[in-house]
Formats: sequence, structure tokens, C-alpha cells
Amino acid sequence: MRIIFFGTPDFAIPSLQRIYSSDDHTIEAVVTNRDKRRGRGSGTRPTPIKKKALELGLPVIEAGDDLSDKDFFEQLKTYEVDLYVVVAFRILPEEILELPEQGAVNLHASLLPKYRGAAPIHWAIMNGESKTGCTVFFIDPVVDTGDIIKQKETDIGPNETTGEVYGRLKEMGGDLLVEAIDEVAADTVQPIPQDDRQATKAPKLDKQDCRIDFNQPAGEVHNKIRGLSPIPTAWTTVDDKRLNLYKSHVGPDQSLSPGQFTSWNGELIAGCGRGTVILDQVQPEGSKRISGSDFLNGYQSDGVFE
Repeated sequence: MRIIFFGTPDFAIPSLQRIYSSDDHTIEAVVTNRDKRRGRGSGTRPTPIKKKALELGLPVIEAGDDLSDKDFFEQLKTYEVDLYVVVAFRILPEEILELPEQGAVNLHASLLPKYRGAAPIHWAIMNGESKTGCTVFFIDPVVDTGDIIKQKETDIGPNETTGEVYGRLKEMGGDLLVEAIDEVAADTVQPIPQDDRQATKAPKLDKQDCRIDFNQPAGEVHNKIRGLSPIPTAWTTVDDKRLNLYKSHVGPDQSLSPGQFTSWNGELIAGCGRGTVILDQVQPEGSKRISGSDFLNGYQSDGVFE
């Protein structure tokens, strides 16, 4: 298969590498976002995919903000390819999806139709799922709704964070993607329509989504902390200062009101609406990440998270 690969973050790197290393497929070009400015007077920084593509000696096309731009369309049109492969990129206009002979496929980090949207790993963990996985599907004009080519699932550990599952899925997804491309090339795909009745949403998260409400049960608080770790990061406040929360586990039954925290066997324990959580790793405002016990040593009293 002759392929144009679309991607931007490091999640897409194993997929790009696997296709590049394949004996059966050729990447004709890589499409990614434009270089980002690092800060005033600091120049620009290439996307992780651009950096990897250049290391591999692949042609790079930088997409502007408007994917409907005529020049971008004409540039893609000059490549005679069989398939577009999309991993963690933006929504492509329908006229672009119609260019390749075999259409376009996407790697998505969930077991579709569950968790359609920009943050599937985060939401799966925040919702306490015990399993997630990767799906490769044909792209339709409606986001994340196309027929499924292949899926593979993996367990989510009870204390695993989004960062840990992300690292596993990007490697697993790269292998699954090549298997799916092989099936498209061999014309052996048996597409499975998605059941929209089973669909759930995984929208992009904003700052307020990340604030912890200790009135919730301990399990929900813990799932939210690990689901937002390491980014965009769960947070609370103590003495009007922000405290980021990175790692936790469900604690023992103790008589603590929601948000009240103290030391329990040397660990930082906080009350919830039902039960408690142990906060294993936190980051005070303006400081580095530290253990919960180190936070207690510096705080030197009980207090309340708000």
C-alpha cells in the first residue's frame, strides 16, 4: 500500500515506525501540524511526528489551521496513494477523505463505540473501566463512527494512570494498525458496523473538569486523580494555593469529613463523601512533585482541601 500518514503527538510515533519498517507498505508523505512557537524569541519546535519523520527521511507536509484550504488539498492531490492512515490528528474534510483509492483508516485509543472523542483514555479511567484498548476503523464524515476493522483490548489496573495506559496503547496500537493495513491491502477486511446505541463520549477536558470534589465517593475521587495523571492533572486547593494530585489509592475507613486531611501511618489521607483516599504523589504550587508524606512534613498540621 502507498500511504500518507497523518499524525502529530508522540502517541502516533510507534504507528509511523511500524508502517515504515513494514516490507509491504510505503509512506509517501507525512502530514502533521505546523511547528509550535516555544515562547517569545525562542523560535519554534517541531511536532513529535515531524521530528520522527525527518529522522526517517520522509517528506513532511505541514497542515495549517484550515484543513479545507485549497492549496493543502491540491498538495495532497499530487500524491497517488492507496490509503490515508490517521493517528491522533484533526478531523479531515470529506473531500480529502475521498482522495485515496482505499479511503482512510484511523487508530483510536478506545474500544469503539465506547469513548468517542478527544480524550478516550482519560475518560475510561475516570469512569473506572477495567478494560480499554485500541480500534482501527474506516473513517466516515461523522467522527469516530466508521466501520471497525480490528480491535484489541487490554486490562486497566486499579491504580494505573492515564500516562501508564497511554504508553501501553501507543505501542499496542502500532502493531494493530499494521495488521489492519495488511487486511485492507489483501482485501480480507470484514468490517463491523458500530452500534451507536452503545456509544459514549470522551470530550476534551478543561481546567474545571480537573478540580477534585472530595464530596464524591473515594473510588470516584481516586479514578479521577489517576485518569487525569500526568496531564491535564487533577487539582485542589489548600490555604488558597493550588495542589496538583498525581497518584493515589483508596484508603481505609476513617472518620474524616470531605476534604479533611491528616496523617495515617505516615501517609497523606483525605476524607471523601464516602471513604478516604491516600494521596501518594502531589505537587504544591510553585514546587516539584513530592510524596504525600513529604507534603505532610512540610505542612505540619491537619487541614482541609477545598
